[in-house]
Amino acid sequence: MATDRCKVDQMAHVIMEGLQEYADLATEDMKAAVKKAGNKAKSDVQAGAPVRTGKYKKSWAVKTTKENANAMEVTVHSKNRYQLAHLLEFGHAKRGGGRTRAFPHIATAEEAAAELLVREVEAALK
Repeated sequence: MATDRCKVDQMAHVIMEGLQEYADLATEDMKAAVKKAGNKAKSDVQAGAPVRTGKYKKSWAVKTTKENANAMEVTVHSKNRYQLAHLLEFGHAKRGGGRTRAFPHIATAEEAAAELLVREVEAALK
């Protein structure tokens, strides 16, 4: 019980230590949620990607682009077939006229990953 007590002039320091401990735990949970959402986006893109030879579908990866003590950013990208991503997602003009069919697979995966991230963060901070 004596360890729960502090003097008035030490109160600000004790409160700041408690807040810093909570911030550290919250940061770890946030980073885990970002990794999970990135991996979910990758798997959803791969699941919805059109398959001709399978190389485009297999080319998707998750890369950590920025990470420091308080933040983390991941990028889901196609490693070697990045030129096809926009063309397949939105369709494109053909050489002889007309347009190709669009295969929307990236936007749906992005929305699902964003919803997952929000759910994971809310669950972690409760």
